[in-house]
Amino acid sequence: MTDTSTAPQRSAPSPVDDEIDLGRLFGLLLDHKWLILLITTLFAVAGIVYALLATPIYQADALVQVERRSSISPLGDLGDVFGQETESSTSAEVEILKSRMVLGQVVDRVGLDTRVTPHSLPIIGGFVQRRGIERPSWFDGRPAVWGNEHLALGRLEVADNLRGMPLIVEAEEGGRYRLSLEGETRETLGEGRVGELSSFRNGDIELRVAELQAPAGAMFTLVQHQRLDAIRQLGSRLNVAEVGGGRNASTGMLRLTLTGADRGETARSLNAVAQTFLTQNVERQSAEAEQSLAFLEEQAPELRGQLATAEESLNQYRVEQDSVDLSSEAQAVIQQFIELENRLNELEFQEAELAQRYTPSHPTYQSLLRQKRHLQAERDDLNARVSQLPAAQQEVVRRTRDVEVTQAIYVNVLNKMQELQVARAGTIGNVRIIDEAAGSRFPIEPKKPLIVVLATLLGGMLAVGIVLVRGLLRRGVESPEQIEDTGLPVYATVPLSDEQKKLVRRVKHRRDRHASEVVSGVLAVRAPADTAVEALRNLRTSLHFAMMDAGDNRLMITGPSPGIGKSFATVNLGAICAQAGQRVLVVDADMRKGHVHHAFGHGSDGGLSELLSGRSTTDEAIRTTDIDGLDYVARGSAPPNPSELLMTATFSEFLEEASRRYDLVIIDTPPVLAVTDAALVGAQCGTTLMVVRFQLNPLKELRIANRRLENAGVTVKGAILNAMERKAATAYGYGYYNYSYK
Repeated sequence: MTDTSTAPQRSAPSPVDDEIDLGRLFGLLLDHKWLILLITTLFAVAGIVYALLATPIYQADALVQVERRSSISPLGDLGDVFGQETESSTSAEVEILKSRMVLGQVVDRVGLDTRVTPHSLPIIGGFVQRRGIERPSWFDGRPAVWGNEHLALGRLEVADNLRGMPLIVEAEEGGRYRLSLEGETRETLGEGRVGELSSFRNGDIELRVAELQAPAGAMFTLVQHQRLDAIRQLGSRLNVAEVGGGRNASTGMLRLTLTGADRGETARSLNAVAQTFLTQNVERQSAEAEQSLAFLEEQAPELRGQLATAEESLNQYRVEQDSVDLSSEAQAVIQQFIELENRLNELEFQEAELAQRYTPSHPTYQSLLRQKRHLQAERDDLNARVSQLPAAQQEVVRRTRDVEVTQAIYVNVLNKMQELQVARAGTIGNVRIIDEAAGSRFPIEPKKPLIVVLATLLGGMLAVGIVLVRGLLRRGVESPEQIEDTGLPVYATVPLSDEQKKLVRRVKHRRDRHASEVVSGVLAVRAPADTAVEALRNLRTSLHFAMMDAGDNRLMITGPSPGIGKSFATVNLGAICAQAGQRVLVVDADMRKGHVHHAFGHGSDGGLSELLSGRSTTDEAIRTTDIDGLDYVARGSAPPNPSELLMTATFSEFLEEASRRYDLVIIDTPPVLAVTDAALVGAQCGTTLMVVRFQLNPLKELRIANRRLENAGVTVKGAILNAMERKAATAYGYGYYNYSYK
């Protein structure tokens, strides 16, 4: 009668839990805390290095006010006539500030189209120059420029076809330098002396180096860009924004900001922008006065001629008529004529101004025309009153009117000319510089603390992501319960042994592409108190009951994939059973890559393959070991047809004889999913155990391997979970506990 009370029982498969196990994920993070810390530290260090090596960007700012202004007309402000006020548009001034007209003058004043760039060391060159690190003596003669070495440019003029092409200045001894043109091949243009104006390439290049503080061999690159490119580059660095005010309110206060890598150049350039904007605004205001003054200067000679003609005509008539006295009525009419003509004359000047701005259909233009028609109608009425006077009186009135009106208009024009001359001389424009440009003391970019914090956070998130993704993708078995859910009982959970790692060495044969790990000793002999050996002793006890109902004393140990510890379990289980007084034979049936012989310090030749091929006998194939009661059969030389050899009657006869001569026969086989050898061997063994490696073999592999053996008629008795580690992921996720007892 078979005693099954102590044998592990098969449990029914349970449905797969696809939910995320938060405890396991937290355990994964704890297991890989040092990896996470390492990656986070590397990113933090990279952030610090970048923050130190990155080129600092400085910012200068200035404040400009755009005030309201009124347009100038030659005979008065139209706003006074029509009750309107002209206001400067702030948005228009912003566009003027960023126009090529203003920025182009700044480029010319500051020389922004010319760049001097020192040759620098890779990566750290800018840092070395900014920190003023002196050139070491062993670095003399190299082109890289170190701290406190510089080139001050006095003048550089190049032909248009050479703009944008780099010129290389190489320092030489004695205050001299060599100039080359960079291209597909460097073209040497000649030599020059510091402080002197030199001409190169038939006058296409004129260069004066004001100062050169660098040892011989140091190089600088000079580039004179196209003027339009320099303007665009300056515009990309300039920002103009209105300060204060509500949604619809305009304060006229403009904040100008300019960024750049050179703190001094940034402040100088922004000051030049503000000054140029102010200058062009004054010139624009003065231009309006110039235009009005030119109009009046054109009218003045004509009015002077008309006045002289009218006075001569009046005097001649008085002489002919021997003087004619004017009545009080006639004098009043003349005074009214003068007032009307002055007003009409002013409207004509204003009409000339409006004709340059508006069409005749504009409401302002129409209003002026209506006033003009009204005054002309009044003048016609006066002419009608004059026609009622005596003939002599009429002629005197007309000629006196011409003199008085022309004289009043002429005097008015002269007064306006004087006013415009004074206005032109004192024009200040409607732009004021409130705050001149001031550069920031510290760079605005890069933001070093922020970069370090972001790099550290990025490194931490990346490390956590890598650990979690690897943990989620690597779905290897992590607990005995998972194996039992597939219907296989777990006979032993073998912890990962540190002592066993010391017995592993790498071996590479000529025919192998990669080296393989082999065991060079028996753990049960080297460290009999190891926890892994204790687990195998428990397996020996369980096997005693599990094999009671088997038809023979043969035990096959196999697994789904290679490298999971089948040979380790086979050799050490055999040693433990032999130490308990049994006569044990270990057979290496992996005739392809078996390495049981390495554990006993022997070679593979003269083993199972020679026995099955008839080249040796059973006694010749069986080898003794240093452990009493333990013998083994090596795999032999690798045959071309191992599966066919296992199907021969010789193999069956060998197993029968081994079963008679030994108490226990343990057979190590190749992986189930790789070849069919395990199915052939299992068909002749009463007991089969499947080795599964912790976090390596997924449950899917285990199920497929079990199904493949069952299809071949081999029943897997149970499983061995090998290389079990105490990890936080398994402790939180599955509650695995491992104890040692000494």
